Amino acid sequence: MTSAYQLQLDAKIARISAQFAEFNPPSLEVFPSPEQNFRMRAEFRIWHTEDDMFYAMFERSEDQQKQVIRIDEFPIADKSINQLMPILLQELKSNAVLSKRLFEVHFLATLKGEMLVSLVYRCPLDAEWESLAKQLAEKLKIKIIGRSRGQKVVLSDEFVVEELQVLGRTYQYKQIESSFTQPNAQVCQKMLEWACNAAKQSDKDLLELYCGNGNFTLPLSTRFNRVLATELAKSSVYAAQWNIEHNQIDNIQVARLSAEEFTEAYNGEREFRRLQEAEIDITSYDFDTVFVDPPRAGIDNETLKLLQRFERIIYISCNPDTLEDNLKTLSHTHKVTKFAMFDQFPYTHHVESGVLLEKI
Repeated sequence: MTSAYQLQLDAKIARISAQFAEFNPPSLEVFPSPEQNFRMRAEFRIWHTEDDMFYAMFERSEDQQKQVIRIDEFPIADKSINQLMPILLQELKSNAVLSKRLFEVHFLATLKGEMLVSLVYRCPLDAEWESLAKQLAEKLKIKIIGRSRGQKVVLSDEFVVEELQVLGRTYQYKQIESSFTQPNAQVCQKMLEWACNAAKQSDKDLLELYCGNGNFTLPLSTRFNRVLATELAKSSVYAAQWNIEHNQIDNIQVARLSAEEFTEAYNGEREFRRLQEAEIDITSYDFDTVFVDPPRAGIDNETLKLLQRFERIIYISCNPDTLEDNLKTLSHTHKVTKFAMFDQFPYTHHVESGVLLEKI
């Protein structure tokens, strides 16, 4: 009997194949997800009753009324999250200070085995809360952050370190609380390997736009002479630089620029002090490939024009509709030579796609 997951995956394959048929791509490479225990993040409301409290989520009824759904287990989340959920809840319930006006609990797990829990409150956090939360963190061997309006209490670290295996090498990634990380680490490893295989091996340089914390940057750096990666968010730039240093990689520079700003700098239209301060000379690079993993809105027109100047474009997309729209421009100068679908988000309509475009 075909599983519910496989039926949904088959429907996604059919939808994506039909949507991109106009670009005449090669056969779609499909990278499925584990059916259970694939999410490394989970967020729950805490629902209080007169004599109890429990994890909760909400769903809309037919008349659009929000209904509270009690959550005792969450099978799509990593096993470590499921194991911790009842233990943590019991500890919180048994302590009046830690449970008082507790509003949400956020879990961030890693394949490496680290766990960060954010406890979100609707009241100020005082020294007594901090002392009790530290004891709880030590007892459960986890990291805890407390949050309330205008307040953030970091008891030890505000991050976990993830380890991902890519083509026989282990990479460490600092993942900061509340910053974007790939939710499905096992599929993420498949994405990284696909991108490296698409890149092949080049004696030239790679430009990466929207690099985030360096998720793709680190393994891709093994395929190129040098890498120039751009990212605007300060926290992501900080994480990327930590990741580069701790993985002992010496051929990556990170420029704190948006894609639009990089285009201006590359075209010689504007000078940026941020580049000078980081001692980055764009003119010293000999790019043959550009890698992009843009936000859901896709790529702006000026950046698309920039991409068309490169021999190869590796494009990872979290939104098939904007990828399709961008390909209508890029297909004037490039042909799709690799085409992939990564099921990062099982049991939803969302998919992650990947294409390699090579100049016609």
